[in-house]
Amino acid sequence: MDTTREKAWSILTQHVQEKPLLNHCLAVEAAMRAYAAKYGEDVEYWGAVGLLHDVDFEKYPEEHPGNAKNMLKPHGYSDQFIIDIESHARDWAPERSLLQKVLLGVDELTGFIIACALVRPDKSIANLQVKSVMKKMKDKAFARAVNRETIVQGAQMLEIELQEHIEFVAAALAKDFSMS
Repeated sequence: MDTTREKAWSILTQHVQEKPLLNHCLAVEAAMRAYAAKYGEDVEYWGAVGLLHDVDFEKYPEEHPGNAKNMLKPHGYSDQFIIDIESHARDWAPERSLLQKVLLGVDELTGFIIACALVRPDKSIANLQVKSVMKKMKDKAFARAVNRETIVQGAQMLEIELQEHIEFVAAALAKDFSMS
């Protein structure tokens, strides 16, 4: 199975045109690649899962991620790859693979970190402090659509402190993500 970034990007851009969703997928890809490197896993595979995790969302938001299989199978993606993508929309379960836990753990958090950076004067993720993100977590009016419980559960599933998780993901975004 070819999990190259170029192939994944080509498929994603066939199905996703909205810039905010493309940026979200790029951010999740960056976080997934960073965690794969940290855990000694396949960076290309994890990155492709992150990049394609919302491939069907723009066209089928109500059924997401139920149509990912139909979009990815013709391109040779394995059943396991598709299961990994589908896993981020299912109930939390302790028997998830490490990759699936990370995907759940970074999906909401990447968007929240970006939102925190965008309200800063310099709009820089690199200059964003963990304490600023933690403060915004308490402000329910800020980035209302982001499920804070999911962010907290993501860190718990990875068995790391929330602050450490935020710091790691923010560093990954600062290093390997820029909004297009």
